[in-house]
Amino acid sequence: MSKTVNKIHFIAIGGSVMHNLAIALHQRGHQVSGSDDYIFDPSKGKLAQHGLLPDEFGWFPEKITDQTDFVILGMHARPDNPELKKAQNMGIKIYSYPEYIYQSFADKQRVVVGGSHGKTTITAMLLHVFKYHGLPCDYIVGAQLAGYNSTVKITADAPVAIIEGDEYLSSPIDRTSKFLHYRPHIGCITGIAWDHINIFKTFEAYTQVFAQFADTFVDGGKLFFNTQDPRVAAICREPRKGITQTPYQEHPHKIVDNQTVLLTEQHGEVKVKLFGNHNMQNLAVAKAMCLQLNLSEAQFYEAIPSFTGASRRMEKIAENNDKAVFKDFAHAPSKVTATTQALKKQYADRNLVACLELHTFSSLNKDFLGQYHNALQKADTAVVFFNPEAIALKKLETINADDIKAAFGQSNLTVFDQSTQLVDFLHAQSWDATNLLMMSSGNFDNLDLKLLAEEIVSN
Repeated sequence: MSKTVNKIHFIAIGGSVMHNLAIALHQRGHQVSGSDDYIFDPSKGKLAQHGLLPDEFGWFPEKITDQTDFVILGMHARPDNPELKKAQNMGIKIYSYPEYIYQSFADKQRVVVGGSHGKTTITAMLLHVFKYHGLPCDYIVGAQLAGYNSTVKITADAPVAIIEGDEYLSSPIDRTSKFLHYRPHIGCITGIAWDHINIFKTFEAYTQVFAQFADTFVDGGKLFFNTQDPRVAAICREPRKGITQTPYQEHPHKIVDNQTVLLTEQHGEVKVKLFGNHNMQNLAVAKAMCLQLNLSEAQFYEAIPSFTGASRRMEKIAENNDKAVFKDFAHAPSKVTATTQALKKQYADRNLVACLELHTFSSLNKDFLGQYHNALQKADTAVVFFNPEAIALKKLETINADDIKAAFGQSNLTVFDQSTQLVDFLHAQSWDATNLLMMSSGNFDNLDLKLLAEEIVSN
């Protein structure tokens, strides 16, 4: 993008990426304004800290003037948004944020992490290795990472841009998937498991967008694909002119005293804080992409032991000698299955209580529930929580405990629709040699998980 100062207006500035992008551009000296109908923390507090929080919530077409250089449009806005309509009528340039990100990174080597799962973790691994060795890079990542003030970094000088590639739609007027804008030089597809059924009505439609992503790599690009996922393998074994498609699978490893140890040919055994087959796949492709970026194996293995994981991805909340409490962002069926299996395998000598909150549009959709069949099978005690108010807000058909039990197909499943009942149930459990896993993209109806975890491990 031009180095001149631009006057930029954000429509739906409160989004998780949008507010970070607004702050990043403000810090680069641009004149930034924005609107939203409501903004929650942490976006609200961060925007206020930088003087970018709108004076009042709502949509104000008068903010769009002939002095506005361009608009960045968030997915939260509607196609009939009055600010958007005014910008369109005035002929002002309108970007979705992935379009703008591409323009900002057009002259850099772009690394794009795609797939239904593992995107944030792999992106965080790459950033960790770069930061560990003091190497400059720009980035966009979908979650706040420990040690980073923002999820977006845009500079003039960094030669590499590391991008978490989301398959969700770009904006209300740009119905293409975000990652189709980025034109990778290096990238990966981690796995394909049907998600976002409000947008991708069939599994075939969802799968096709990843094939389209593979087609967007620049000439000479390098695409790494998870050969352990048959859907990914089928897409990436189709020849594509001008790019190299290279398979990967999980890194060789073993588990010793509840800790994962990487097995390497030239660097011995390397202890890491990550665990689970999916994370071993994530680690393998992060290593492959680092090598493609001219880092050495030695540099990768030196950095990766200090990587603690991405926020809310198998995050340990509390522990003592014989029990631990974890929270994980897992919500899609494949993620729930993989996370539950990983924790049970890592702590084979402990029981596992696994709790899943059904929170997303897909997970609360009665027609989708069957995708969770046996997802919690590895848990010794399996629990599902849902809030009926969330179903009403999403205007979905009502579901009940019997619907959920039938869909999961597990005789040991307990279902709650009130968080107080869930907490009472958990307090009543015996926690000797037992771990607790809480999985959700929400917050279990504002449950104080840290307090709960401390109460469990203190007994």
